[in-house]
Amino acid sequence: MEKGAKIYVAGHNGMVGSAIVRRLKSAGYTNIICRTHTELDLTRQSDVESFFAAEKPEYVFVAAAKVGGIRANSAYPVEFAVENAYIGLNIITAAHNNCVKKLLYLSSACCYPNSAEMPIKESALLSGAPEKTNEAYAMAKNLCLRLCEYYKREYNDDFVAVMPSNCYGEGDSFDPMNSHVIPSLIMKYHNAKLNGTEQIEVWGSGRPLREFIYVDDLADACIFVMENYSGEDHINIGTGEEISILELARLVSRTVGYEGKIVCDTTKPDGKMRNYIDSSKLAELGWKPRFGIEDGLKKVYGYFLSK
Repeated sequence: MEKGAKIYVAGHNGMVGSAIVRRLKSAGYTNIICRTHTELDLTRQSDVESFFAAEKPEYVFVAAAKVGGIRANSAYPVEFAVENAYIGLNIITAAHNNCVKKLLYLSSACCYPNSAEMPIKESALLSGAPEKTNEAYAMAKNLCLRLCEYYKREYNDDFVAVMPSNCYGEGDSFDPMNSHVIPSLIMKYHNAKLNGTEQIEVWGSGRPLREFIYVDDLADACIFVMENYSGEDHINIGTGEEISILELARLVSRTVGYEGKIVCDTTKPDGKMRNYIDSSKLAELGWKPRFGIEDGLKKVYGYFLSK
């Protein structure tokens, strides 16, 4: 990407989108286009087509999405399926129609099938059904990811998709009803510390294993892929490290300074028991993460305190 190229970041107010904007600015890119939801409704095809026709972005990062944890995904499958499908289809199609030089679409490793062998290789996509509580989101995201591949195959458009592991960091949502596991745990333990709560429950058995990537690392990886990869297949972005939900809870507890008891509520769902991706393809291209989970948690807790 040229430093003065016109770059559109869809979802710039979200956790990942805002990190991509920060990373682009720090790298010297000077012509970044952003639109709020009020200014541009990405679920409306005509509005998206009009925006692309008027602005003619040269490069596009698709970080816009409706996201949430197990509770939100289970409660609102229609919204997660419809909104994510519309957002991806509208942007990718408009990018093709307006001759965008290159597009990067962000999916999520939770879209891989439950039955995939670990670590999950890119080839495992659609080899089985996704985890049930996450099905609606996964189906929509997989459709858009495949669409990038189809445009590459049929029209030779330079559209690539990435599959990140679980992301956390500055800009994350701390909504108690819709947050992901790390912000949810941070809120619980912070409030428990303030209130003197003696015991805190963790959803599920605590045994599921997860891989987490700090949002600044993910943003850096996205820009790296945009500049260094043009293959038809999507590419995984991860850290190569796993942690159980129970050990994560203990680490968050230490980070926050909560000294009470941690109890697993086995009446609540676990979700996928393991979700560890193979990021060797990206590593072979020359990229590696900078932040481990402990350093990342300290940074995100500092962000939470500053809100």
